[in-house]
Amino acid sequence: MKTCLFGGSFDPIHAGHLAIAAAAQEQADLQRVVFLPANRSPFKQAGSGLFSGEVRLQLLRAAVADLPWAEVSDLDLRLPAPSWSYRLVEAFRAQCPEDELFWLLGTDQWEQLHRWAGYDYLISNLTFIVYHRDTLPQPRPGVHSLFINGPDHPASSSIIRRCLLAHTPVPSGWLPASVSALISLMGI
Repeated sequence: MKTCLFGGSFDPIHAGHLAIAAAAQEQADLQRVVFLPANRSPFKQAGSGLFSGEVRLQLLRAAVADLPWAEVSDLDLRLPAPSWSYRLVEAFRAQCPEDELFWLLGTDQWEQLHRWAGYDYLISNLTFIVYHRDTLPQPRPGVHSLFINGPDHPASSSIIRRCLLAHTPVPSGWLPASVSALISLMGI
């Protein structure tokens, strides 16, 4: 099975995340895309998010409920911080040894890939699906990769968080209706 891991803060999940995942699923002919909300990225400050891990899981599950190829895993939230991608790949490799594993990321992370913990393990166990907007990213010698593009959705989690905290409307189309409804029920 072609399984793609899609890690991120997802604080909150938005339509841009879903558009990227859908583009990867279609262009790489993936059987499943597994959304993995991060416990805490090693590149981010602790406590810098708006939503707890449990709430981010609820929002993710609501967002992907109608996507037959999408799944949500709480694996990283159960591991001690910080979030290390290689630990997730090790776990998926152990659970699904026959799966062909992919990792979905944007150009910004692709450019930082050499800084990731377990870099050698990651490049020997994954094909990276790199989502880009304008300029085609540069290939990395010895790294299996697939470059995809798709709709350039303007949604931004940081802008959404600012809107929610200021009690101002989130730009139209940025949040899936199911996610917006859940956030409203939470009184945020």
